[in-house]
Amino acid sequence: MTTYAPAEASERTGLSLDTLRYYERLGLFGPVRRTTTGRRVYSDHDMAWVGLLVCLRNAGLGISDLQRLMGRLRDRSGGPTGVVELLEEHRSRLHGEIAKMNLALGVLDDKIAHYRGEAGQSKK
Repeated sequence: MTTYAPAEASERTGLSLDTLRYYERLGLFGPVRRTTTGRRVYSDHDMAWVGLLVCLRNAGLGISDLQRLMGRLRDRSGGPTGVVELLEEHRSRLHGEIAKMNLALGVLDDKIAHYRGEAGQSKK
């Protein structure tokens, strides 16, 4: 099993050491193994979880959403249903945000074309 020192884990994930520790304190992943001197050592498993957390954060999930998700993952009594519902709920919100952004993008494109003097010209 490959392990990573905190600085290497930070570099690989793009997160600061403070953020890694914060996510661990919140229980979003871990617990992270420690050396006999108390230094954190991140495993491939830890890195995979952090990668998922980064992806979900980039998709717009907040910390409270991630905590709910982790709670549902840990509470396996209901099976994957709770996790799927939470992710589908967020997916639906993302589709709404994408629609708004596409509308805004279209307006910006029209304004750019107008101010470039391209109004009425066919778009290529």
